Amino acid sequence: MVHAIRRDRRFRRQITVTATVCGLLLSMPTAVSAKAPVERGWVEKTMARMTLEEKVGQLFTTYAYGTSADTDKAADVTRNQNWLGVDNAQQAIDKYHLGGVIYFAWSDNLQNPKQVAALSNGLQQAALRQPAEVPLLVSTDQEHGIVQRLGPPATQFAGNMALGASGSERDAREAGKIAGEELRAVGINQNFAPVADVNVNPANPVIGVRSFSSDPRLAADLTEAQVRGYQSGSAGVAATAKHFPGHGDTDVDSHVGLPVITHTLEQWREIDAPPFRRAADTGIGAIMTGHIQFPELDPSGAPATLSKPIMTGLLRDEIGYDGVVVTDSLSMAGVQETYPEEDVPVKALQAGVDILLMPPNLDTAYNAVLQAVAEGELTEKRIDRSVRRILTLKHQQGIVKRPFANPYGVDKTVGSPAHLRAAQRITDRTTTLVKNDDRVLPLADDGQSVLVTGWGEGTTSQLTALIGKRDVAATSHYTGTNPGAATIAAAVAEARGHDSVVVVTSGAGANPGQSALVNALTETGKPVVTVAVGTPYDIARYPEAGTHLATYSSREGALESATRVLFGEVRPRGTLPVTIPTADDPDQPLFPLGHGLSYRH
Repeated sequence: MVHAIRRDRRFRRQITVTATVCGLLLSMPTAVSAKAPVERGWVEKTMARMTLEEKVGQLFTTYAYGTSADTDKAADVTRNQNWLGVDNAQQAIDKYHLGGVIYFAWSDNLQNPKQVAALSNGLQQAALRQPAEVPLLVSTDQEHGIVQRLGPPATQFAGNMALGASGSERDAREAGKIAGEELRAVGINQNFAPVADVNVNPANPVIGVRSFSSDPRLAADLTEAQVRGYQSGSAGVAATAKHFPGHGDTDVDSHVGLPVITHTLEQWREIDAPPFRRAADTGIGAIMTGHIQFPELDPSGAPATLSKPIMTGLLRDEIGYDGVVVTDSLSMAGVQETYPEEDVPVKALQAGVDILLMPPNLDTAYNAVLQAVAEGELTEKRIDRSVRRILTLKHQQGIVKRPFANPYGVDKTVGSPAHLRAAQRITDRTTTLVKNDDRVLPLADDGQSVLVTGWGEGTTSQLTALIGKRDVAATSHYTGTNPGAATIAAAVAEARGHDSVVVVTSGAGANPGQSALVNALTETGKPVVTVAVGTPYDIARYPEAGTHLATYSSREGALESATRVLFGEVRPRGTLPVTIPTADDPDQPLFPLGHGLSYRH
């Protein structure tokens, strides 16, 4: 399941032969070397006709409000004026010569697949009308699990840690391939995934189930598999491993503060570096930085994003990565609290990054880079180095030859029956049976009554509905994130009228009411099954529970898989991709990495 780190493997890159269909530029793939003369020729020819302003624009990726590139809706225009000083994305491209755009649901970019495809095509048309005629990197964060921007009908997966529980490189690659095809179908050509962080800290508030594993080798294997899946064929997207140099041992969220990681250089090489090294060796499209302090890697205290010893010394020189490096959002507190706003983009470029993601004031950041060149703080040669990498990525990934989405192919690809079946098949291999002390599982499908209670109003309701499709009577009783004594007493009273109880938990470590609920229900004498739908560490907060499942996700596919396991329709096949420590001692294992039970037949 876990193999030695494989180096010196490279993807063959793609160029494409073009054809015009329904007025849109489409393509068929032709494999060539990444160093093909046609690629180098296009890059150098394009750079030769670009102004400095156009080159600097290629360094920026940001978002704009609206469902279309030229939106004139009053609410969108107002928000874009406040954010970018223009009415819409099309005007932002005209003014700043943007190299990339990122999509979010909260910026009204992601209503449905056909709308997203039309938005992507409108943005690319705006970019190709510029004198340099360079298409955009259109990106989003489709990690799956808890970070998933393109929702249903797009195919949903349970996320990285669930894939870690299956341990299957084949499944990880297939999941990446499906996601890449669906993203490219709607015009998204870069995915800010996979998360390559090694989650060795159970208290990590921002990574958790976004990580494959606490085992660096397993995380590296699955990172490689996902990269190959995302970038496979002409229908793939540029993958982006994040968050270098490794965000897995933090107890602070870099969105709201600046985390400090105390790993030594040797610990970094052994724990954090392997997945990123593997991603680089596999030919990944980009690597994203993390806004974290690593004092042993850079004693200056600079966040990694702004650290030359880390971005150049370790990523470029030691790992040997010469591809695109993109910052995490420059609006995050982890980088904004360290330097004045206008200094951040300049210091990031000096450190060795290429793409500046979502600065809090695009106009300030854009002009700060231009001024830095004018004053000699940055050279145009340094700008050229980043632009050359960005243009090379766009050509290698087939974006130059195939910038547009085919609107007539969206429905055939996004959420196709074949993709949905594959997603459920993959997810069925991830559910982990951690405890089954009293052989409560599998539950009998014989008309008994089941109470589903605990965390997540939508989750308990959905799990109840799935259980109710069997020959049982299922009742939902939502208790909230951190139930108090009265709420727990009501759940206990409800449980007395049922044959068995399923308790959903998530984040029990920070919410002691969840463990109090489990313990109170256990004391009723009814068969109780606990189901952790977030990180698998919850069981440490109620270790006396006799029957426990980990799903790593509350997505519908994960809940369907849990239900199948509950009733013995599929065998539990997942194993823990992390070590679960006891609640009182983080160095004392409660359940080791690789632990997982199954049913005897």
